[in-house]
Amino acid sequence: MLPVVPAAATPPPPPPRELATLEARGITAWFGDHQVLDRVSLTMPAGVITSLIGPSGCGKSTFLRILNRMHELVPSASLAGEVLLDGDDIYRADRPLTDARKSIGMVFQKPNPFPAMSIYDNVIAGLRLTGISADRDRKDELVQTSLQRAGLWNEVKDRLRSPGGGLSGGQQQRLCIARSLAVMPRVLLMDEPCSALDPTSTRVIEETMLELAHEVTIVIVTHNMQQAQRVSTQCAFFLASQGTPGAIVEYGDTEAMFSEPIDARTFDYVNGRFG
Repeated sequence: MLPVVPAAATPPPPPPRELATLEARGITAWFGDHQVLDRVSLTMPAGVITSLIGPSGCGKSTFLRILNRMHELVPSASLAGEVLLDGDDIYRADRPLTDARKSIGMVFQKPNPFPAMSIYDNVIAGLRLTGISADRDRKDELVQTSLQRAGLWNEVKDRLRSPGGGLSGGQQQRLCIARSLAVMPRVLLMDEPCSALDPTSTRVIEETMLELAHEVTIVIVTHNMQQAQRVSTQCAFFLASQGTPGAIVEYGDTEAMFSEPIDARTFDYVNGRFG
């Protein structure tokens, strides 16, 4: 049995890295013959939380999945355009898929830990999936630092060998965040991470995001307008109307978009007049 790392033996924080800028250029996407996005371009600045808002069905989650090459897992899916991580196209033909997954992590709407796998093994599961090798001491260190960064360590440090499925919903979501952080991504994508959580768990996740923004670039899809205002610095409003594919209507500083939007459709949406 692996020893539990005592609280006093706090491992050193990960070494500082240059924060990453993620840029989408002219992203157009289809599922079969159905076009879901039309020429979407957006810069997601380094060390900033960018929120993607808009009604259901306007392509926000599809756009998010394109940002780390998950879109191509759907057999009928196709796309055009570029996704640049610090100027390097993640879809470049000679760039391995695992490179994108290591650099750009994903947290889904519904917490998805491996339920029969221990908390410890859940955290390091991403290492195997992305081909990262680590010895026992390194794994122990990664488990602790990742759980600390996800705001979960103090709650689970004495039961790391308990099943991840035994945690509460909010704890499971933070476990999934820890699993993503263990591979040291430079960008973290979050698809409505709080939609299934109670207000207390939501607050903890939001606090975690704000702390992580100093270490990783975060992009979050949310239908909660108050959440977008609380956590994001930049906001992009997506809309698909009358059968047209999704596109960005307006983007910029979050507070400006909510207080003085340029487009009347943005004003109507953030004020609850549709969507």
